Amino acid sequence: MAGESLPYVGTELELFAAAVNWKKYFARSIRRWIRGDVLEVGAGLGANTKTLLNASVRSWHALEPDAQLAASLTGVIADVPASRVIVGTTATAALDRYDTILYIDVVEHIADDRAELARAAALLKPAGHLVVLAPAHQSLYSPFDKAIGHYRRYDRASLRAAGPVDCRIEALFYLDSAGILASFANRALLRAPQPTPSQIAFWDRYLVSASQWLDKLTMQAIGKSVVGVWTRPA
Repeated sequence: MAGESLPYVGTELELFAAAVNWKKYFARSIRRWIRGDVLEVGAGLGANTKTLLNASVRSWHALEPDAQLAASLTGVIADVPASRVIVGTTATAALDRYDTILYIDVVEHIADDRAELARAAALLKPAGHLVVLAPAHQSLYSPFDKAIGHYRRYDRASLRAAGPVDCRIEALFYLDSAGILASFANRALLRAPQPTPSQIAFWDRYLVSASQWLDKLTMQAIGKSVVGVWTRPA
């Protein structure tokens, strides 16, 4: 574990760590692309890592710029074969080549998202996948987004535009159609600066469950999060 440490300014990691149903849901939605040698960029506390692991994974590298967060990751992936925690970024760390590179609620924290995803694409093996999950809809951008270091939110068009030009877009879809209704309601009525633990629990228990069938009904055309997947040419 080596590299330059960049302290994380966000305060939401512990808050959303309890959203286990949401993590299981988005992990199922992207599992088909997670295989082989995997790099998880901005792994944070490791709250997503164990949920994202599957039998098709050969090795797991967790890249995290905050040294304190990276220290907690070591215990999370200690029993994962060929696992490694790396302190740094794609611009500063010595990295390998990967079959899958994951950005789970990360690119919105990066000022130059296009340069970041271009660097990631250069680390992909032929036929490798770049998978991005990000908060959706700039109209939902709030003081909470700003406080935790979000530069932007995305829709399908802006996420597509941020992607690497030398990779083929494989999939582009929304998740959590029930959650977006709650977000608009909070913006219009409650105007809360950030969600409370009880609100997170309600969303995770009830709205995520509703989204799992609503997303099918809407063909993943609306949602509070957006997913983009790119494939490097073989």
